[in-house]
Amino acid sequence: MSDPKREELQVKAKKAILVSVVSPSNHVDKSQALDELRGLVETAGVQVVGTLVQNREHPHPATCLGKGKLTELQQMVDHLDAELVIFDNNLSPSQGRNIEEETGTVIVDRSELILDIFATHAKTYEAKLQVELAQLLYFRPRLKRLWTHLERIEGGVGAGRGPGEKQLETDRRLLDRRVAELKRKLTEVERRRERTVSNRFQNVTVSLVGYTNAGKSTLMNALTGADVYIADQLFATLDTRTRRWELPHWGEILLSDTVGFVRDLPHHLVASFKSTLEEARQADLLLHVVDSSNPEVEHHIKTVNKVLDEIGIDHENAILVFNKTDKIEDRSKLDVLRLKYDNGISVSAVSGEGLERLSQAVIDRLASGYVIVEVETPVGNGKLLSQLEDHSVIISREYSSDNSRVTLQARMAKRFLPTLKICEDTELRIEGEEYPVPQEIAPEETIPKL
Repeated sequence: MSDPKREELQVKAKKAILVSVVSPSNHVDKSQALDELRGLVETAGVQVVGTLVQNREHPHPATCLGKGKLTELQQMVDHLDAELVIFDNNLSPSQGRNIEEETGTVIVDRSELILDIFATHAKTYEAKLQVELAQLLYFRPRLKRLWTHLERIEGGVGAGRGPGEKQLETDRRLLDRRVAELKRKLTEVERRRERTVSNRFQNVTVSLVGYTNAGKSTLMNALTGADVYIADQLFATLDTRTRRWELPHWGEILLSDTVGFVRDLPHHLVASFKSTLEEARQADLLLHVVDSSNPEVEHHIKTVNKVLDEIGIDHENAILVFNKTDKIEDRSKLDVLRLKYDNGISVSAVSGEGLERLSQAVIDRLASGYVIVEVETPVGNGKLLSQLEDHSVIISREYSSDNSRVTLQARMAKRFLPTLKICEDTELRIEGEEYPVPQEIAPEETIPKL
C-alpha cells in the first residue's frame, strides 16, 4: 500500500509560491493576507520565492483561482523555478488535481501543510496516533492522485478495470482498516485520559488555551517555574503538559498547557485531538492567552472561542490574558483592547509584568466557585471523612476531648455539597451559617466513586 502517512515534512527546504483567495467581505488587507501562512511555512522550513493573492467572493469550483490568475500562477512557477505552490485555502481533491495539471508542480493546501507540521512535532505515542489518523482521513479522498501513473494501463477488451483501479481499491481497504485500528487505540487513550483527569477531584485545575504562538508555554514556565519547551514558531507544543502552580494565600493547583489553535484548523485534526483537550474540558477555569501585539488579535480571540465551542467547552469560563505587552509599541492599542474586553488581564510572561494581578484574578474567580465548610462528625463516619479528604482542601482538624468527634474546616467546590453523606449526628456549616441536614441521603449513584 502507498502509505500517505509522512513522518517528516515533505515541503522542507523547497522553494514555494504562496497563494490565497480572499473574499472582499473579509476586509483583509492584501499585504497581510499571507502573514499567517508565511509563519506556517517558515515553521515547515520552506523558502518563499513569490506570493499571489486574488480578491474573489467565492473560490472557483474547479481551480480555486480565476482563469487569469491561474495563468499568472503558471508563469510565476516557470519563472521562479518553484517546486511547490502552497494555498492558504483548503482545496477539494478535484481542485488540487486541476491546479497541478495546469501548473505542472506540486500543490499543497492549508490543511496538508498543518498536518505536515503536526507530523514533525508529534513526539508522544498519543500525538503520533492523532496525527496519523488525521492524515489518513485527509488523504483518503485524494488517493486517486497517488496512482495517476497507472491510469493508462488497461486490462484489455472485456477485462474490466485496469490494475490502477484495483490498486486504488486495495489502498482504500487497507487505509480503512488502519483508520479503524487508530480509532480503537485513540478510544483507549481517551478513556485512560478521562480517568486520569476525573481522578483529580481533590485538585483545582486551570488550563491554558489560545491561538498558537500566543506564549502559553512561556507563561506556564513563568507561573510554575517549569521547564516546558519554548520556540518562536507555530505549533511548537502539541502535547498537554501539567505542572503544579502555587497560588499565594490559596495553595497548590494544577496548571495545564494545551495545543494551540489556528483559523481553519482541519476538521479531522480537531476530532483527533479531542482527547488531548480533555484537560481543558475538565478544568475549573480556563486562561485564554492572547498575543496582544498581533494585529489580528481580535480575530484570534474569535477563532479560539469558535474551536472551543466546536469541541463542547464553555469559553465563557475563561479569563482573557493579554500576553506579550512588552512587544506593543503603541500602548493605546492595549487600552482599546482593555475597554472592549473588560475582563482581560495584561501581562508579559517574559518580563513578569502583571503576573501578580493574574494570580489574584485566578484566586478571585476560583473563590466564587468554592466555599469554606466546617463539618463536625463522629470519627467513625468514614465515608464522609473520606469524601472530604478526596474532594476538598483540609484547612484545620480538631478532635473533641474524648476523641469521639472531629471538626474539620475545608475549602470545597460548591458542586460537591449535594453529594456529601450527611447523617443526623453530623453538623455542616458553610462560612458560619448552618447548613440544613438533608432528609434523605443522596442516592448512591450521584456520589462520585472514591
